[in-house]
Amino acid sequence: MLTVTCESPGRLVASDRPCPTRQPGEVLLRVKRVGVCGTDLHIFTGHQPYLDYPRVMGHELSGIVEEADAGSGLRAGDAVYVMPYLSCGDCIACRQGKTNCCTRIQVLGVHRDGAFTEYVSVPKRFVGKAGGITLDQAAMVEFLAIGAHAVSRGDVAAGQRVLVVGAGPIGLGVMLFAKLRGAIVTAIDGRADRLDFAREHVGVASTVALGEGDEAELSRLTNGEFFDAVFDATGNPQAMERGFRFIAHGGRYVLVSIVQGDIRFSDPEFHKREATLLSSRNATTEDFETVMTAMRDGLVPDAALATHHLTLAEVPAGFPRLLDPAEGVIKAIVEC
Repeated sequence: MLTVTCESPGRLVASDRPCPTRQPGEVLLRVKRVGVCGTDLHIFTGHQPYLDYPRVMGHELSGIVEEADAGSGLRAGDAVYVMPYLSCGDCIACRQGKTNCCTRIQVLGVHRDGAFTEYVSVPKRFVGKAGGITLDQAAMVEFLAIGAHAVSRGDVAAGQRVLVVGAGPIGLGVMLFAKLRGAIVTAIDGRADRLDFAREHVGVASTVALGEGDEAELSRLTNGEFFDAVFDATGNPQAMERGFRFIAHGGRYVLVSIVQGDIRFSDPEFHKREATLLSSRNATTEDFETVMTAMRDGLVPDAALATHHLTLAEVPAGFPRLLDPAEGVIKAIVEC
């Protein structure tokens, strides 16, 4: 089977590998679509923490069942999506239903080889039927579920002011699900094209260009009170530290990003607000279901989100251009 491996930063190699052998309790899938994530771009550029090379990337996937155990509820030919966070099921987090932060988590395409290939075999409990949505949509459920999970963590309610810092795919997912909860959403980013996308396709209330005067504009938009919930989706330590300044008194700050190193903030400023600081990692089954429901109801602008398509065979040569801001990539979909 055709497989594309990131042998080292900047080097993608196509090769022929044996098809995996399905083990009891697993589902053998023919991979059909794979979304390209910021994680994949970071792996390619050598900036992804907690990763060893070589690695087959790809964790946003949909496919068709080839083989499954009798009684599994899945049959050959079923269209499915995959939850790529392979949790252990018995650690302290899993026992609380927080499988997204399992202490022994294995993420496809990061901790173990992923879906830039033609077949994968994964445990049944991480495979769900993609009824009522397309294969393209099913490959986008995962990154949108990260946004839905962050909004849930931030306990966003109707009428609240929400600021999303970073208008990449994850940030757009946060905006979308905050808006679906009835929040008044503002986006801030340094790229005008992404702010345009947030206005046109997500329908955010306001956008602010990063740069001189941006803090004053955020203050003006909120009558000097700033935001009930602030979400950072930048992966930039300086932006993450700066975001503390935009929390309203009594507000919440959700760090969707992860970086290596320490994040610092002013304790007096944080304390006088009685602010709440939250991390948001991956997503849960409930978040996947939230996204699926929104897709079936036509509330996700998935056609606009999927800005680029390429085949698996085209990945080694075509992948680098996905890093070019001039390409205007929101979500690239690899077709297998």
